[in-house]
Amino acid sequence: MSQNPPNLRPDLAPRARLTETPRPAGRDAQPTIGMVSLGCPKALVDSERILTRLRAEGYAISPDYQGADAVIVNTCGFLDSAKAESLDAIGEALAENGRVIVTGCLGAEPEYITGAHPKVLAVTGPHQYEQVLDAVHRAVPPDPDPFIDLLPAAGVKLTPRHFSYLKISEGCNHACKFCIIPDMRGRLASRPAHAVLREAEKLVASGVRELLVISQDTSAYGVDIKHAEERGHRAHITDLARDLGSLGAWVRLHYVYPYPHVRNLIPLMAEGLVLPYLDIPFQHAHPDTLRRMARPAAAAKTLDEIARWRSDCPEITLRSTFIVGYPGETEAEFQTLLDWLDEAQLDRVGCFQYENVKGARSNALPDHVPAELKQERWERFMEKAQAISAAKLEAKIGQTLPVIIDEIDHEGATCRTQADAPEIDGNLFIDEGFEGLTVGQIVNVTVDDASDYDLWGTLLEK
Repeated sequence: MSQNPPNLRPDLAPRARLTETPRPAGRDAQPTIGMVSLGCPKALVDSERILTRLRAEGYAISPDYQGADAVIVNTCGFLDSAKAESLDAIGEALAENGRVIVTGCLGAEPEYITGAHPKVLAVTGPHQYEQVLDAVHRAVPPDPDPFIDLLPAAGVKLTPRHFSYLKISEGCNHACKFCIIPDMRGRLASRPAHAVLREAEKLVASGVRELLVISQDTSAYGVDIKHAEERGHRAHITDLARDLGSLGAWVRLHYVYPYPHVRNLIPLMAEGLVLPYLDIPFQHAHPDTLRRMARPAAAAKTLDEIARWRSDCPEITLRSTFIVGYPGETEAEFQTLLDWLDEAQLDRVGCFQYENVKGARSNALPDHVPAELKQERWERFMEKAQAISAAKLEAKIGQTLPVIIDEIDHEGATCRTQADAPEIDGNLFIDEGFEGLTVGQIVNVTVDDASDYDLWGTLLEK
């Protein structure tokens, strides 16, 4: 069992897991594609959609380079460090396999990729599914066998069977100066509510116990289509959350901007329809810093809103991400952020050190913060966040909580409470009496001990 590290990047999806068994080798062997999926959960969903389409056309999915006729690398272009990671992954795939197709956010800059790796077979941008399929067809022609190649009802999944990401929209209408996501993924484009619900119903029917709702701006869902109602379902986040909550699975909301109508979600959490968990990208607290970011500068009002949420739903868990060392950030502005964090007492916190990203307007801002000062502020921020986390988890000792089991090995069961999203939050460990438990099961546990980020507990007797 592994414990949750304190510096886990909050923009990463769980590692992709391939569990399919391809058709036996030999005369009837399938054409086989490998997949390397980098970046955020939205990119992971894109990878699942690509593999589902390929699987339907008769391709096998390989978990390693050697067993693949070609490899797709789904890249991330969120930060310069993520771009470097993507280039490294492309280089590794070329070295190990030699036949590589590149897609994803970094694919919006094809010259950047081909300049470093001119031997890639093709480069496509984010959510360009047809172009990816065309590139695969050229590199490895399909050879479907209708008697053998059956597609699972839920499609090909890269997450464990018991949880799944549910993407409700693409793109973003914000113009944050540090972000180029709208340039890569376009403006907000919401899916019809009935289509989202139909996908969720299929996932739950296939055994998914937790739906993780994702988008670039979940609160804005449906704005672009004027909250259209179709087939009895309205494209508004409150209505969608209520509909999803009727399916019987845990429903977890990610990337929720703190618009006023978010308060309408809190009663659904208090009722138990959706998990009492909000992932809100606050980014900073000082109004001047937020203005330079081109984000709403109302940190004081946000504290009032947080107090209201907690009053209406005392068990709510709040997660957020922040940027330290943004251009022009003074010591006084940073101290305001620390003071705000003290007052907000957020349960789960991730933090980035600011990085220039090619094409971002923040690159041109004056007074960039030196690297060593960014590191020092990051350490001070995380020290405070860690202390808050430790105190909040210690207060849970003695409580009985429902947990979902993610993994079981000879040491015990690794679980998550309703306050913990996969990979980015903490874990709860059961060290004794875990025999007979199964992955995906939801059980009640009494908390016995706590660390800075994780809990330990004892399984209640049934």
